[in-house]
Amino acid sequence: MLKAVLFDMDGVIVDTEPLHRKAYFKMFEDVNIEVSETLYDSFTGQATLPICRTLCNHFNLSDAPENLVALKRKHFKYLFENDSELALLDGVHNLIKDYYNNGLTLVLASSASMPNINRIFDRFDLNKYFKAKISGADLKASKPHPEIFIKAAELANERRENCMVIEDSTNGIAAAKAANIYCVGFKSPHSANQDYSKADRVITSFDEILFANLP
Repeated sequence: MLKAVLFDMDGVIVDTEPLHRKAYFKMFEDVNIEVSETLYDSFTGQATLPICRTLCNHFNLSDAPENLVALKRKHFKYLFENDSELALLDGVHNLIKDYYNNGLTLVLASSASMPNINRIFDRFDLNKYFKAKISGADLKASKPHPEIFIKAAELANERRENCMVIEDSTNGIAAAKAANIYCVGFKSPHSANQDYSKADRVITSFDEILFANLP
């Protein structure tokens, strides 16, 4: 029986990907590297520090990964406060309220840093619906490692077989399945070149998984 829903944030709740993309590419300019679209797409769903470690190794950079993280976050903070593109994805606010009003426990499990998570939740008044929030940036392992969803289920105080994950990325779906949790893959127009083949169900609209439509 479904008792808890574990939400990813970027590409599921809010469309921050355009802002993250701008921030990353500004950081790439800062450190004078050219990152291909293929390499950039492979990072989707991962936390910033592991991405920056990969970049430092791939490009043999003398900069510490933490310096790249700081540059990227500086750009993102500016864009968050000044870019008009930021918005909740269509239908997700209604979905969150629907689950909450039907007694499901909601937990946010995102690779984003906790300051960014809190910015989003404060801006769109989402805290009242969620029992807990967890950031992959605070964990030892990043998606596709299952740690974040194992801990999210623990925060929900529910067995994993009673949980459902909503994810939009290859890495996030792999993490959910590695944690042995039922996973809905949200095929978002904002999440290009992702693999949904491991998801238990693939949707293109949140109306498909409103409480009344769940099996």
